[in-house]
Amino acid sequence: MDYIINQFKEVPTTCISDAMDGLNNLDSAIKPLKEEYKFAGRALTVKMPVGDNLAVLKAIRQAREGDVIIIDTKGNSYRGIAGDFVVGMMQTLGVSALVVDGAVRDVVGIKELNFPVFCKSTAVAASGKAGVGELNVPISCGGVSISQGDILVGDADGVVVVPQSQAETVLKKALQKLRKDEEREQKISGNPEAIKEYLDSMINKTAK
Repeated sequence: MDYIINQFKEVPTTCISDAMDGLNNLDSAIKPLKEEYKFAGRALTVKMPVGDNLAVLKAIRQAREGDVIIIDTKGNSYRGIAGDFVVGMMQTLGVSALVVDGAVRDVVGIKELNFPVFCKSTAVAASGKAGVGELNVPISCGGVSISQGDILVGDADGVVVVPQSQAETVLKKALQKLRKDEEREQKISGNPEAIKEYLDSMINKTAK
């Protein structure tokens, strides 16, 4: 796995989002099935029509170790695009995570796998397999445009998309933001006077 992915794994999505001025966050409704899930990887994009998930199976077959399968379902939440069996195949073949702007099903079984699944909702109905869909094409998922190879990072706060052409710049800014946040925390945490001084500086800065 390339070094930049490993570095993004250590950075909270909040810092990455701040490094991009909050412009590349997926819809906040797309959340992990378990709060502790965290991932970083390159996008393998899937465009599928509502209710037909054969393209998802094709994506699993084509995925390289470490890929994140991200699926554009047009936001449909009635039919689950995958259950625990399909997600288990992703896990066995080394996929890093599944992100979808729709639903999954067999939620208890998926949670038992401890595999990062980020979705909008859960469902009872299954998808069919008519065979329509596309892989490795630009998609829109959760209100963000995503291309194959873009970097996706997810944690309890949500999912952010880093365009691959901006990866180095965004990583540098995100690491700087993380260090700044850590230094601020060390300086003022538990110190009433330092907190008041910080609040005053922020209020005065905003008032100018």
